[in-house]
Amino acid sequence: MRRVVLHDKEFELSMPKEDIHESVKRVADKINSEYTDKEAPLLLSILNGSFIFTADLVRELEIDCKISFLKLSSYEGTSTTGNVKKLIGLNENIEGKSVIIIEDIVDTGITLAEIISLLEEKKPKEIKVATLLYKPESYKGDHEIHYVGKEIPNDFIVGYGLDYDDLGRNLADIYTVVE
Repeated sequence: MRRVVLHDKEFELSMPKEDIHESVKRVADKINSEYTDKEAPLLLSILNGSFIFTADLVRELEIDCKISFLKLSSYEGTSTTGNVKKLIGLNENIEGKSVIIIEDIVDTGITLAEIISLLEEKKPKEIKVATLLYKPESYKGDHEIHYVGKEIPNDFIVGYGLDYDDLGRNLADIYTVVE
């Protein structure tokens, strides 16, 4: 089994790039089917982690869409701090528009709840959530996750945009920490 070492932790391969691509395609197919013949939604990519997923997702979309980015953070090391820090805000007027939040991973839902709260103040027509990875065992949120690439266990992972203290985002595959 392939392994990588980042800082003080070892990680083993858990999702090869071929499986990632299938998951991206699954999300894109569902969005394509729901937004055919509708107004172009705004894809709101949450930085930093979702930039690779967003790039691959939009290449699979056959619908018109707009893309913007929002940066929030609630992680330090391998665990969430529970405090969301707004770093870069939304500049677009989303009143009456369809918004699809693009996340790399949804685990506790703390960051997602904050994002949705901020967006609801701007009165969009609808807010949907697309994520490459979803940890149902960890999720404490009330919001529906509309588009899920793959459900995974509550393990700490890196690669494909996900990091451990700023390392590992560039890995083409996804790796799970070895405990």
